[in-house]
Amino acid sequence: MSFLQYLIVNHARNIASEELIGQFWADRSSDPANSLKNMIYKVRNILKVMFPDQENLLVTLPGCYAWNPEVRLELDSEQFEQACLEAGKHSGEAYLDKLMDAIALYKGDFLLGNDSDWAVSMRRYYQTLFMDVCKMVLPLLQKQERWAEMINICEQACTVDFGADTFIIYQMQTLISMGHPERAGQVYQSFREQLWQEFEIEPSEQVEQIHVLADSMCQNNVNSRDILELVAEGRLETRAFFCTFGVFQSIVALERRHLARSGAESSLAVVSLGNKVTPTTDARRLERILLEGLRTGDPVARLDAGSYILMLTGASVENAWAVMDRLDRTFHKVYSHSKACISFRVSSLEPDRVQAKG
Repeated sequence: MSFLQYLIVNHARNIASEELIGQFWADRSSDPANSLKNMIYKVRNILKVMFPDQENLLVTLPGCYAWNPEVRLELDSEQFEQACLEAGKHSGEAYLDKLMDAIALYKGDFLLGNDSDWAVSMRRYYQTLFMDVCKMVLPLLQKQERWAEMINICEQACTVDFGADTFIIYQMQTLISMGHPERAGQVYQSFREQLWQEFEIEPSEQVEQIHVLADSMCQNNVNSRDILELVAEGRLETRAFFCTFGVFQSIVALERRHLARSGAESSLAVVSLGNKVTPTTDARRLERILLEGLRTGDPVARLDAGSYILMLTGASVENAWAVMDRLDRTFHKVYSHSKACISFRVSSLEPDRVQAKG
């Protein structure tokens, strides 16, 4: 099937025997020339069954093979590519219409199921072409407030590359514009979980900012209750406060201001896994120990796949080291078979002297 697909995709030119041998029998046959002849025979029989009224669909030429010039082959992949190129020749509303026409022609991955190198290479090419067209059309649709079309395009683009935050950003912005900030929050949560599961990375700062906006709009939509009462009734967590690094920085900045006024002490700590670990498994184990072993008011943020930063409010450096020792003992007690060697760095959190003077 891959051989036949290759012939169809390259229907516009004569295909040399050496090219076919190199593509399909390189180092995989003791007699590649004979293997090629047998394959051509099989393909011709398949074509006869599929198109009994057609004669000599595939012709043999000196040193190569070609499709009968009297037969016209139309490929949707070529139509899609041509539509993408055609769009660049227009401007204004016609440009937008041509981009939308191109997007409508994209029906999914090229030759899905064929994992041959040649097919994978072309699949990536068409995926990139599709993603580029989507990136060009979305800001144009946004100006015209064509929200439903934007959502459809973003969802389709995410099936091609879910990790491309450009489409998550547009999708969340569109949902907010449509008055659905809660759905934008759901999109964010799903994206964040999948991003960490697949790549062990956090969303970009821009995605986080839009999430904060959506979250605040969800709060503002509550008109029948007093906002102070709403905040006071927030559900209390029984574990440490896990947050993004950007939120962690804001919490630390507020604590530095508090220290400048109160004269109290707080400490920062970086907790890291060593090299002899099971990456995802031990990272999740460490995260669990931190969240369950720290106080509810202690913020924790992930730095990378195997390290975390945390703040111990009201704890001196000496007390912070005691906490680190306890966490280390707890980890190896709970996960006694783990080979993880946990390292700690502790420093005192300096008060914000500028704020103190102000």
